[in-house]
Amino acid sequence: MATVLPQNSNTVIRPIQYRDLEVIEKRFAKALLAETRSHFTESCVQLAHVRRWYGLLKLLSLFPNPYQYLFCSHVAEQNGQLRGMIQISPFNRTRSTWRVERVLVDEAAISQGIGSLLLRHCMEVIWEARTWLLEVNVNEKTAMAMFRQNGFQPLAKMTYWALAPEKQQQLAQREPDLPNLLPVSNADAQLLCQLDSAAMPPLLRQVFDRHIQDFQTSIFGALIEAVKQWLTRTEVVSGYVFEPQRKAAIGYFQMQLSRDGKTPHTAQLTVHPAYTWLYPELLSQMARITQELPPQSLQLASADYQPEREEYLQQIGAQRIEHTLLMSRSVWHKLRESKLGALEALQLSDVLSSFQPVRKPVPGRMSSWLHSIHSQPQSEINPRQCPQSDTCQPSSISNNGHLPTEGSKTADS
Repeated sequence: MATVLPQNSNTVIRPIQYRDLEVIEKRFAKALLAETRSHFTESCVQLAHVRRWYGLLKLLSLFPNPYQYLFCSHVAEQNGQLRGMIQISPFNRTRSTWRVERVLVDEAAISQGIGSLLLRHCMEVIWEARTWLLEVNVNEKTAMAMFRQNGFQPLAKMTYWALAPEKQQQLAQREPDLPNLLPVSNADAQLLCQLDSAAMPPLLRQVFDRHIQDFQTSIFGALIEAVKQWLTRTEVVSGYVFEPQRKAAIGYFQMQLSRDGKTPHTAQLTVHPAYTWLYPELLSQMARITQELPPQSLQLASADYQPEREEYLQQIGAQRIEHTLLMSRSVWHKLRESKLGALEALQLSDVLSSFQPVRKPVPGRMSSWLHSIHSQPQSEINPRQCPQSDTCQPSSISNNGHLPTEGSKTADS
């Protein structure tokens, strides 16, 4: 469904189509080349692979599955010419947080705010997204200014490292002390979720909004992942360290290994803040795994709230290859409010009429007894209480309110 923006009547934002892929590759070749060199965009699906598997990706987007939004993109079009593209994807399983994977804008249309229009369009269309997340290189000042203008605030500073094959060989010579290193399965999802929450600050935990289902893999997801590894000639190896006394996971790693040696190995590392001594052990274990494959560099990331990791990576001779800024912003979708004209026209009598009884109440025993008392005359007196009728007459009572005596009776006579 295409959207025509009122502020730019000649700008149309619509979902990407197959015919747009070739145009994007030619027009944004320079930006795509920079993304290829940048390793933090490896999660983005390369356009060359998208053109080859566009039919399969389109089929996966038609029904709920882990890869439904593998290539969710929109393009901005002006007078039949593509001016920009944005690619987004859900960051967690509940889709409460979405991630902006890439924003490509034609150099001739940067001053027209095409990037901001694409961002605002996605924030308006994706109603289930409460938070948006993105990562930008610190040297891209124009992109950072655009994101700040659209409400994105810095969340964390990320540093990406590359460990040379020679350094990996040196680490592999050391025997890691990991007696409780276990393979990962769906039964360990709760332990990994607790470790992930403990390893990050509260603000990141709130933005990421990960739950147990984010650490589980369905049968369909495992099948798609196996096909993906077969096509890209990669292999995924993961494991976690279990603490038997606390009954908790204290360390976790996942590696994506290149079996043909054409691309670098990548790794994700999570360590509990109270067990930073695991860094040498886990890095040694990861280095031993890479020795079975063609030599290639090992890339991993560290954040500014992980000083122990950065210190150890410097100590073993890892090289910094990129600095990025993690940014986020929250989105509150406004609901259309009903007009107050109908409520203001109501009168007080109309409001009070709703509290009136709808029908006459059914009489009960208590109501019948009260009705008989009220219907009885005031002069009527119970004869059981006054056996002598002459002493109960009002005339037999003196003016001062006392009963008359025998002397008073004779005097009156």
